[in-house]
Amino acid sequence: MITGNEKVCVQGITGKSGSFHTKKMKEYGTNIVCGTSKNTNINFVHNVPVVNSVKKAVEIYHADTSIIFVPAKFAREAILDAINNGIKKIIIITEHIPQHDMLEVYKYAKAKNIIIIGPNCPGMILTNISKIGIMPERAFKAGDTAIISRSGTLMYEVSNYISMYSTGVKVAIGLGGDPIIGTSIAEAFDYIIDNNIKKVIIIGEVGGNDEITGIEYALNKQYNGKIKVFFAGRTAPKGKRMGHAGAIIEGFEGSIEYKEEKLFQMGIPVSKSIPELV
Repeated sequence: MITGNEKVCVQGITGKSGSFHTKKMKEYGTNIVCGTSKNTNINFVHNVPVVNSVKKAVEIYHADTSIIFVPAKFAREAILDAINNGIKKIIIITEHIPQHDMLEVYKYAKAKNIIIIGPNCPGMILTNISKIGIMPERAFKAGDTAIISRSGTLMYEVSNYISMYSTGVKVAIGLGGDPIIGTSIAEAFDYIIDNNIKKVIIIGEVGGNDEITGIEYALNKQYNGKIKVFFAGRTAPKGKRMGHAGAIIEGFEGSIEYKEEKLFQMGIPVSKSIPELV
């Protein structure tokens, strides 16, 4: 899912967020090969060449991965442009993308076997090697734990705690908090298993059952590492939509109580506080 060998194109590189995080990612060691922008008056951003299409990013700079910072109303076009021009992995930082747009690009990407992370996510980091995202790198000390999170801010907080008081973080993947996201927890486990990572922390939320199906999937694949789980929104009122578009309790099966019960039956501990994750 992240290897450190990606050739990354920043879609929307001339915008405020795209420019700022391009500089941060380069400083971290990420191989940013180019950016795209409709602004044809800018040729370079932080010494990264800027082209006006993903097609040129692939043809000239051999980009295979993109990170998207374009505004929500242009995100659908940007994602389809990346898919149709041969980008294999797309990390979507943009938030507030309309659900019908995401549903369309999700189906299209799956049909073409394209990896999508997000939207509304912090991206991914392979500690001390590469980050394709917006996370504060100081919260990640190199170690042996994988963190898979629906929440960006909690991913930073838990990673910082694990870095300070435990064995550190090997990789962190922010899946995004929207109802329609490109990569599930089960799919993230494929990466964990392929890379023989034996410690995993899942940061889930109220609503949905992706944590349950993801862990069931891993156990069915004979994953024998240590899995710990923390849920955000433990005191959230039922029926109320919260900060994350996907975080809403619409029935017992979306409640933390239900998820805890199912995980307990599977022998998976659920921590009620971040220090319990150590």
